[in-house]
Amino acid sequence: MAKSRNNLLGVGGQRKKLSRAEQQGAGPARTADRKAAEDKKQELVRKMRERAAEAAPAQDAPAES
Repeated sequence: MAKSRNNLLGVGGQRKKLSRAEQQGAGPARTADRKAAEDKKQELVRKMRERAAEAAPAQDAPAES
Protein backbone atom coordinates (compact mmCIF):
# COMPACT_ATOMS: atom_id res chain seq x y z
CA MET A 1 0.00 0.00 0.00
CA ALA A 2 1.13 3.54 -0.65
CA LYS A 3 2.67 5.54 2.19
CA SER A 4 0.66 8.71 1.72
CA ARG A 5 -3.00 9.20 0.98
CA ASN A 6 -2.24 11.68 -1.81
CA ASN A 7 -0.19 9.19 -3.77
CA LEU A 8 -2.46 6.27 -4.63
CA LEU A 9 -0.10 4.77 -7.17
CA GLY A 10 -0.20 0.98 -6.91
CA VAL A 11 -3.43 0.82 -4.95
CA GLY A 12 -5.96 -1.46 -6.60
CA GLY A 13 -5.55 -3.91 -9.44
CA GLN A 14 -4.08 -3.39 -12.83
CA ARG A 15 -6.43 -2.71 -15.69
CA LYS A 16 -6.66 -5.03 -18.62
CA LYS A 17 -5.19 -3.65 -21.82
CA LEU A 18 -8.11 -3.19 -24.19
CA SER A 19 -7.88 -2.91 -27.93
CA ARG A 20 -9.40 0.10 -29.61
CA ALA A 21 -12.36 -2.00 -30.80
CA GLU A 22 -12.99 -3.34 -27.29
CA GLN A 23 -12.87 0.19 -25.88
CA GLN A 24 -15.63 1.12 -28.30
CA GLY A 25 -17.74 -1.83 -27.21
CA ALA A 26 -17.10 -4.07 -30.19
CA GLY A 27 -14.95 -6.77 -28.64
CA PRO A 28 -15.98 -10.43 -28.77
CA ALA A 29 -19.18 -9.72 -30.71
CA ARG A 30 -17.11 -8.21 -33.47
CA THR A 31 -15.04 -11.37 -33.86
CA ALA A 32 -18.21 -13.45 -34.01
CA ASP A 33 -19.54 -11.20 -36.78
CA ARG A 34 -16.28 -11.57 -38.67
CA LYS A 35 -16.48 -15.35 -38.35
CA ALA A 36 -20.03 -15.34 -39.71
CA ALA A 37 -18.98 -13.12 -42.61
CA GLU A 38 -16.03 -15.40 -43.37
CA ASP A 39 -18.33 -18.43 -43.40
CA LYS A 40 -20.71 -16.72 -45.82
CA LYS A 41 -17.80 -15.77 -48.07
CA GLN A 42 -16.47 -19.34 -48.11
CA GLU A 43 -19.93 -20.66 -49.01
CA LEU A 44 -20.24 -18.14 -51.83
CA VAL A 45 -16.80 -19.04 -53.20
CA ARG A 46 -17.69 -22.74 -53.08
CA LYS A 47 -20.92 -22.14 -55.02
CA MET A 48 -19.12 -20.03 -57.61
CA ARG A 49 -16.48 -22.73 -58.12
CA GLU A 50 -19.19 -25.39 -58.55
CA ARG A 51 -20.98 -23.27 -61.14
CA ALA A 52 -17.71 -22.61 -62.97
CA ALA A 53 -16.90 -26.34 -62.97
CA GLU A 54 -20.35 -27.13 -64.40
CA ALA A 55 -20.02 -24.45 -67.08
CA ALA A 56 -16.47 -25.40 -68.10
CA PRO A 57 -17.31 -28.82 -69.67
CA ALA A 58 -20.21 -27.22 -71.56
CA GLN A 59 -17.86 -24.61 -73.02
CA ASP A 60 -15.21 -27.19 -73.93
CA ALA A 61 -17.59 -29.54 -75.77
CA PRO A 62 -18.48 -27.26 -78.76
CA ALA A 63 -14.83 -26.26 -79.22
CA GLU A 64 -13.79 -29.91 -79.74
CA SER A 65 -16.44 -30.66 -82.42
